[in-house]
Formats: sequence, structure tokens, C-alpha cells
Amino acid sequence: MPSIRPPAVAGSFYPRDPAVLSAEVAAFLADAAPAHGPAPKAIIAPHAGYQYSGAIAASVYARLSPLRGRIRRVVLAGPAHRVYVRGVALPDVEAFDSPLGSVPIDRAAAASVLALPFVESSTRAHALEHSLEVHVPFLQRVLGTFSLLPLVVGDASIDEMAQLLEVVWGGPETLVVVSSDLSHYHPYDEARVIDRATVEQILRLDPCLVPETACGAAPINGLIEVARRRALDVELVDLRNSGDTAGGRDRVVGYAALAFHERGHA
Repeated sequence: MPSIRPPAVAGSFYPRDPAVLSAEVAAFLADAAPAHGPAPKAIIAPHAGYQYSGAIAASVYARLSPLRGRIRRVVLAGPAHRVYVRGVALPDVEAFDSPLGSVPIDRAAAASVLALPFVESSTRAHALEHSLEVHVPFLQRVLGTFSLLPLVVGDASIDEMAQLLEVVWGGPETLVVVSSDLSHYHPYDEARVIDRATVEQILRLDPCLVPETACGAAPINGLIEVARRRALDVELVDLRNSGDTAGGRDRVVGYAALAFHERGHA
């Protein structure tokens, strides 16, 4: 039997029941603004429980609807929360499972990044990690059939992440997704100021984010560096926090959705 990475946070971060999950993701996407302008080459989206950040994630996932049938590979990078990772970790599995079905791992892309000295194979790093898992149902709903390159990012430098992304950047068949929340547990008004500054830094393509303001700082910084080299345009799609969605306002978590566009691509 092929080895599969099973869901770890189904039933807590998002519904376990396939019908309920499909309906919830569809509702988030239906509430998002319709896709317009060029389709993204890369996106940044949050990874909290759907009640908190699902609407923000959906705002940028809705932009991907024109790419259904065109995207054949998704490079999905998110921060390590559970296990220390020196650089970047891939799971030693053949598929990522979700309540909506299994997504095959892109074995050719996996082999290409495993050749890099800072990339390791670690099923343990992926076993309980939520930062990638919560994106898979959105990707399945929006894109349909695709293969996945799931990357848990730990203590990776800007140059290392940029090098990795360049290896798997590909063409119009490849989408890059970076998973990150923003500031954690500040009062609502303070968080808004911090998160706006973080977003402005991303919009300036300044690859110097720190984990205190974006837990996915390492993969974001790598994406920003590639965006600078390739002259990508970046657009803020949504910026809110848990005080705007489903939580109190005394200690909030920030969420942003951003889209990166290649110039001259529809």
C-alpha cells in the first residue's frame, strides 16, 4: 500500500466530514470577491482554524479559479510549529490525504529539492503540522486535480528558500503557496498596526520579515527574494485578524492574503 500522510487537524481546525467540509469551503469561496485581473503565480494565505482565517484564505484562493485545469503542481511551504527543522523538510510519503481525497506527491520535484544540502526527508516534521494541511481542501476545491510538493520550513535562510523556489518555480503549470499567519496575541488595535507594517514590508518586497510578526517569515522571505529577481507584482487581497472573524479583541492573531503576479501573464 502507498504511504499516505493522514490529516492531523481534521475535526479541530476544519470539519472532518467530507460533505460538511466541502460545503464550508464552497461557502467561503462564494463569499469572496470574484476573480479579476491576472491569475497569481504565488500566494500567501493564513493557516488558522477555518472559523478564524478561512474567509481571509478564501479571498485569495478565489483568485485561482481561472487556473483550474492549468495548474498541475502546487509547491506548498509553511512554517514548522511542532518539530525543529534545520532547513526544509519533505515527508517520506506518496500522498497527502484530506477528507476530500488524496493528493499525490510530485516525486520528480521532491527528488530535485532533496538534492539541495539543506533539505531533508522527515515524516515526523509533517505528522502533526497544521500549516500545510489546512490549505489542501481549498486547493482541492479550487484546482481539482494536481500534485503537491509539501515543504515544512524551519531555520532556512533567505538564500536557501529562494534557491529552493527557483528549482521548482516552473511555468504556468506550477503554483507557489506560502502559509503564514501574522502577529500573535496582541490587543486588537496594536495588532492592526503591527500587521499593516508587516504587509507594507511584503508589498515593498523587503525580505527581512521575522517570526514575531509572521510565523511563516522564512518561506515568505524566500518568496519575496524570488519576486524581486523576477520582477513580480504583489497585491494585498485581504488583511484582518481573529477579532474581525470569530474571536475576542484582547489577544488576536493577524491574517493576510496576498497575490504575486508575473508581468505579462494572464
